[in-house]
Amino acid sequence: MNISNHTILITGGGSGIGLATAKALLAKNNKVIICGRNQAKLDQATGTTPGLHAIQCDISDNAQVATMIQKLDAGHGGISILINNAAIFQRYDIVGKGLTREQVSNELLINVLGPISLIDQFLPGLMKKPEAAIVNVSSGLAYVPLTSHAIYSATKAAVHSYTLSLRHQLKGSAVRIFELLPPLVDTEMVKDIKLSGKVKPEVVVNALLSGLANNKKEIRPGASKALYMMSRLMPGVILNQLNKDN
Repeated sequence: MNISNHTILITGGGSGIGLATAKALLAKNNKVIICGRNQAKLDQATGTTPGLHAIQCDISDNAQVATMIQKLDAGHGGISILINNAAIFQRYDIVGKGLTREQVSNELLINVLGPISLIDQFLPGLMKKPEAAIVNVSSGLAYVPLTSHAIYSATKAAVHSYTLSLRHQLKGSAVRIFELLPPLVDTEMVKDIKLSGKVKPEVVVNALLSGLANNKKEIRPGASKALYMMSRLMPGVILNQLNKDN
């Protein structure tokens, strides 16, 4: 698909992969809007990136999402690409000190229900565009869980499964469905994970842009390609290898 001249919304776009993606797509002559819960992060992102737009929005709050859609329709004529990037990544000691019910619910809301709800609300507008796309950012951990982050891994497996169904249901429409499955990326979110092979956000973004341009349905940068293959050939071996130090 064409990766220029779109109006794009990126959730969780104030830092990490989201912000790196926003900068790269701005450079491709797109109008890019980021959203997130942290206004300070959004202000810092827009302050250092000329041309970037931002809307504060908690994607787990339906009222805030409805307000954001109104602002996008009124100020930007709607969007043609939705990138579901926002996520929570929490360590979860199932036997010892677990997470509260509220923490678990929040992770499920942001990682799974948030993207599904956004797709439900944006899809009617996307289907009116001559060319449109939805990009769901899951993870290589959708194939093999990082057991110290069991809920996160499970949510990404859910996003992967949902994306397959979404793509099948929208087959033949003008809305293309992509899935980006990054490996662990060298960002603040995963700073405490003791695994080698973390990649820079730019590596993931370059793979994403190439995948979009070439209509690659599942985009697996870095170690995610190996996780995909090993999860099918030797699932027990790769599960133990991935989790031996975490």
